[in-house]
Amino acid sequence: MRLSQKIKNVVGSTTLAITARAKELKSQGFDVVNFAGGEPDFDTPDFIKSAAIQALEKGFTKYTPSTGTPELREAISQKFKKDNNLDYASAQIVVSCGAKHCLYNLMEALVEVGDEVIIPAPYWVSYPEMVKLAGGVPKIVPTSVKNSFKLTADEFSKNISSKTKVLVLNSPSNPTGVLYSRRELSDLAQICVQKNIFVISDEIYEKLVYDSAEFTAVASLGKEIYNLTATVNGVSKTYSMTGWRIGYFGAPKELSECVKNFQDHTTSNPCSISQMAALAALKASEESVTKMRDEFKTRRDLMMSYLDKIPQVSYVKPQGAFYVFTNIAKFKIGSNAFAKRVLDEINIALIPGEGFGADDYVRLSFSTSQDRIHEGMKRLTDWIRKLC
Repeated sequence: MRLSQKIKNVVGSTTLAITARAKELKSQGFDVVNFAGGEPDFDTPDFIKSAAIQALEKGFTKYTPSTGTPELREAISQKFKKDNNLDYASAQIVVSCGAKHCLYNLMEALVEVGDEVIIPAPYWVSYPEMVKLAGGVPKIVPTSVKNSFKLTADEFSKNISSKTKVLVLNSPSNPTGVLYSRRELSDLAQICVQKNIFVISDEIYEKLVYDSAEFTAVASLGKEIYNLTATVNGVSKTYSMTGWRIGYFGAPKELSECVKNFQDHTTSNPCSISQMAALAALKASEESVTKMRDEFKTRRDLMMSYLDKIPQVSYVKPQGAFYVFTNIAKFKIGSNAFAKRVLDEINIALIPGEGFGADDYVRLSFSTSQDRIHEGMKRLTDWIRKLC
């Protein structure tokens, strides 16, 4: 079969592969502890499900505008103003089938063949593949533990070339959980303005921030960087709505209009029923979000308390999201082999760091119950003790 070269060059998702294998073992009766999850284990709040049921009962099952209903885009506009001090009119907002869909559509709208897109590593697994599909060149810039895996202004400047078109930022980060400070974002934004580099800012974990850390949207740092930024978010992580597939972004009107035209011919519109559920989520109080965030913090601290007692591993304390990116370099077997052995020998699913651009690491998710964290971390501690 004569497949396109760009499709043949795309690497499958390691996160989905591990998750599928874990589900297979579980179906066979194995007691698998899932530290691989990239989604909250909480159910979608009842008031959101009720909004979807009402939409069904009222027959809201037809096409909507390709970029989302006017009511939902207005609610997103208000969310940006209230939470992020960002003034995006409804016409600047695009609703898509998940934040991942937004990111890919933005790559298609911004990147031409040969354009370089700077991606700090460790990175979310899909960023480089999206760039390649759009015809661009992912330029991976390794970051260091000493800087908490955050791209510095100096590292950014040194990797800019005449072909640099876009910078991808993800704060809080998947897989590291680190959060860029306002000052760090300001330093990067200043360079982007000077060099006319566009920013795709993936802010999907915005509401899952812990301790005294404060989230900053890079587009809020001034008019010049606002005009060079697409701010991507969604309801998946904040409201435990991963399967509902609603993401959105705000951007300069010219860019939003281009993505609208693209969606006209690719998806027609995001799911109508899911849009009504998302509207209910965005208009409600954040009581359910606060409860979930507080529980995640407790789980994070629990997982770290176990890791702190394992001398063979290390990590950077996550300030957001629900992952602990853990260094396993001392085992000298690579992340894929480590993850395979852990899954096969003690039935713990975790994600190899190779797919994130960091083969000395594995990603442990604390988006599972405290009981399961206790069980899994006891197994892992005992296994490592015997191994060493």
